[in-house]
Amino acid sequence: MSAHDATAVETHHSPTKKLFLWVWFWLLVLTGVEVLLAYLRLEPHLMLILLIGLSLIKSALIVAYFMHLRFEKLGLFLIVVPTLVFCLTMILIFVFPDSLRIVRMHP
Repeated sequence: MSAHDATAVETHHSPTKKLFLWVWFWLLVLTGVEVLLAYLRLEPHLMLILLIGLSLIKSALIVAYFMHLRFEKLGLFLIVVPTLVFCLTMILIFVFPDSLRIVRMHP
C-alpha cells in the first residue's frame, strides 16, 4: 500500500461550521414548535404523538451531527439502531400504557 492509498483510506468528510449552524437552527425551530404545542389545547393523544415525534427528530439530529454518528462507519450504525429500536419498544410496552391510564383517570 502506498502513502497515497493510506491517506485516501483515512480521509473522511468532516462537517463544517455552516452545517452545525443549520442543524442548531432546526433544533431551535423544533423546540419552538414544541413550546407552541404546549400552549395549544390539543387532545392528549395527539399532543403525545406530536411531542414524541418531534423529540425523535431532534434526538436523531443531535446524535447524527453533534455526536458525529453520521460520519461514522456502518458498524457503529448497526450498533445504535437496534439499541434504539429496543428502547422504543420498551417505552411502548411499559410507559405508554401507564401514561394513557393516567390520562384517562379523572381526579
